[in-house]
Amino acid sequence: MSVMSEFSKGIVKENAIFRLVLGMCPALAVTTKAEFGLGMGLATTAVLVGSNVVISLMRSIIPAKVRIPAFVIVIATFVTMVDMLLNAYLPVLHGQLGIFVPLIVVNCIILGRAEAFASKAPVIHSLADGIGIGLGFTLSLVLLGSVRELLGAGTIFNVNLLGAAYEPFKVFGSPPGAFLALGLLLALVNMLSKKYKLE
Repeated sequence: MSVMSEFSKGIVKENAIFRLVLGMCPALAVTTKAEFGLGMGLATTAVLVGSNVVISLMRSIIPAKVRIPAFVIVIATFVTMVDMLLNAYLPVLHGQLGIFVPLIVVNCIILGRAEAFASKAPVIHSLADGIGIGLGFTLSLVLLGSVRELLGAGTIFNVNLLGAAYEPFKVFGSPPGAFLALGLLLALVNMLSKKYKLE
């Protein structure tokens, strides 16, 4: 597979949220606003890219028997760095994302890419895979957050789009609204995938 193919598959064909249905915990918990989805997506992407590259570089020296603990240590190192950077430079966003930044360590997307791809692929392919999967995850969170924010508050990225007369659907700011919005978006993505043969 070419480097470009490795990059592009994560956006549509192997999109973590809408195709593989992975990483649901942060997707449902932090997407009350589009900006929170963007922050969580970029934090996850940074961890994914960094851990993919390091694991790919170390793949020949990590013993098979301890590969999972080794992967977790690498991932946890990048999560700690991202958590500290967010706390230092974006404290408001860090406070909004809360526990879900440290929980990136156990995100099945990150460990899954380490085990299934980065531990077997060259560095450049692992880098492209990390960027593609991370970008697809980020776009999904922003889309979900935008839908929830628009319906729940009439805004996207805090810009009022529906006017003062709009009566918000408060349910979209709550956990049940997250499931409802995700279900509607999954149905839409599945319908478009079949129509345009994106599978």
